[in-house]
Amino acid sequence: MTTIRLYNTATRSKEVFAPLDPSNVRMYVCGPTVYDHAHLGNARPAVVFDVLYRLLRHVYGADHVTYVRNITDVDDKINAEALRRRQEGAPGTLEDLIRQRTEETIGWYRADMDALGALRPDHEPRATAFVGPMVAMIGALIARGHAYVAEGHVLFDVRSYPDYGRLSGRSLDDMIAGARVEVAPWKRDPMDFVLWKPSDAETPGWDSPWGRGRPGWHIECSAMARDLLGGAFDIHGGGIDLVFPHHENEIAQSRCAHPDEGFAKVWMHNEMLLVEGKKMSKSLGNFFTVRELLDRGVPGEVIRFVLLSTHYAKPMDWTAEKAAQAEATLRKWRGLGAGIEPAPSPAPSVIAALADDLNAAGAMAALHALAAQGDAAQLQASAALIGLLEDGRDPSLEESDRPETDVGDLIAALLAARTEARRSRDFARADALRAGLAAAGVTVEDAAGGSEWRLRPDFDRTKLEALL
Repeated sequence: MTTIRLYNTATRSKEVFAPLDPSNVRMYVCGPTVYDHAHLGNARPAVVFDVLYRLLRHVYGADHVTYVRNITDVDDKINAEALRRRQEGAPGTLEDLIRQRTEETIGWYRADMDALGALRPDHEPRATAFVGPMVAMIGALIARGHAYVAEGHVLFDVRSYPDYGRLSGRSLDDMIAGARVEVAPWKRDPMDFVLWKPSDAETPGWDSPWGRGRPGWHIECSAMARDLLGGAFDIHGGGIDLVFPHHENEIAQSRCAHPDEGFAKVWMHNEMLLVEGKKMSKSLGNFFTVRELLDRGVPGEVIRFVLLSTHYAKPMDWTAEKAAQAEATLRKWRGLGAGIEPAPSPAPSVIAALADDLNAAGAMAALHALAAQGDAAQLQASAALIGLLEDGRDPSLEESDRPETDVGDLIAALLAARTEARRSRDFARADALRAGLAAAGVTVEDAAGGSEWRLRPDFDRTKLEALL
């Protein structure tokens, strides 16, 4: 059997993965809070842990892996979005608008992740369906002296758990000094976090021993993971931004409520996503949802290719240039494999790369080598292991649909046409080409030695080709 090694954030080391029960390998990944479209950063963990899910299924068997990715459908952001809609005149009660928003957002998320080739998890629990287990866990924390009731709230007492901060590697005092924490008179300690909070008459709420209210964010994942995977399971994953406070809090409340169970054994975190070398931000104009990219004509398989081209534990820089290169590569690979049956199993080089701390970038390098060797059958079987070149996906990338043309060649041809239009004094045509290039996401800078160009994050190949 293939030996898998994974980096464990909890131990800060790469370890041989030894499942608690090889007949039921269990993984929990933090999923979306469903108040808006998923942005490109949200897509990275979905794709990263989809590859891990595929690898585990390959090694242990599809029937011996259980993957849970939750849906947070009770949250202040959801309530705020529903309130905004009501203020704009949307009909219905606030509860109706909340339900409508969560349902449509769940649909958006699933459609977007499907487009990226992410397999559906075995379970997608909604927080609202597990309030009972959350109330029970909170009750256990109070009974064990790890939580307290104050003014309708229930809070976790972080000082009651000596190991608090071990996952993130910071002391509690350091966290207090550097953290943004809610200042509230009912807290015993600034770092104490909410397990239960009161709801007003309009916002979602459930009856509990502490009054009508709703759960805090952190308790949701602890309760859902335990209910679906048991008190101890193999892997807990998510983005690096969740290490503190979310995952730190999950560990504290889970191990304090059920000290004999252990909770998650391996903790894995993907690094953040950049766009053109900068942190994704609406203020910088480089913030993209997955749907915006798909609607702009960027195939989901291209997005997946780019996301997997960098090791999950390193920051990933999305650029229009990478997307264009990925599209060209995928079209070549599909052309190479046209009419050829995939090999019975992936190449050992690809499996070995993935088994070494999910090195998808190394697996991609192995795919390039297979393509260079002309081994189309092995290329297809190996690419499928990481969710590429699968049947029925992204027909726009089929070689027969659109001949391969390098982006640089397209731009060179358009710049040459613009130069010719200037030479013939057809300035309207020249200006139209420059405007068209700009609209397609190409910045052109004229210089004495000729025109220089660069692709912006909003590059759209379809708009570029329409100019020819």
